[in-house]
Amino acid sequence: MSRFVLALAAATAVYLLALASLDPLDALLGAAAAAALLLALRGFLFRGRPQPLARLGLRLAALPGFVFAVLSDITVGTWRVALVVLHVRPLGRPGIVVVPLGDRTETGATVSSLVATLSPGEFLVDFDRERGAMLVHVLDASDPAAVRARFDHFYRRHQQTLVP
Repeated sequence: MSRFVLALAAATAVYLLALASLDPLDALLGAAAAAALLLALRGFLFRGRPQPLARLGLRLAALPGFVFAVLSDITVGTWRVALVVLHVRPLGRPGIVVVPLGDRTETGATVSSLVATLSPGEFLVDFDRERGAMLVHVLDASDPAAVRARFDHFYRRHQQTLVP
């Protein structure tokens, strides 16, 4: 029940942020819409027993560093794409690189793929669950080992503590 209440509060807060409103009627409508959505999707969202959030304090301490690293990655990716688009830097060899998932959990693999897709110049093409890898299209795939090393470094340094 507490997962439902937490999800209801979070969904209602997102609704109010999207409206940029704190009107009580908006909050009531948002809570009703969120409750209906959560009830309709409860089999998908709330199956199984919740797992305890181990090392919650350590995870919360790692969050600012992770956010900063993601924003830095987005900034660097935007700069690189802008230089290519403006013909300041040549395109290089775009292509798909196989990035092993390693010891990432299912949630960790999802977060890694979302982070990869947020940065301009990189896009998740597919998960290859049989090989335990994600296929990522990058603007410069001339050195696949360097791309894999960059993804592994980001995971080990910034994400592993927060979302393993």
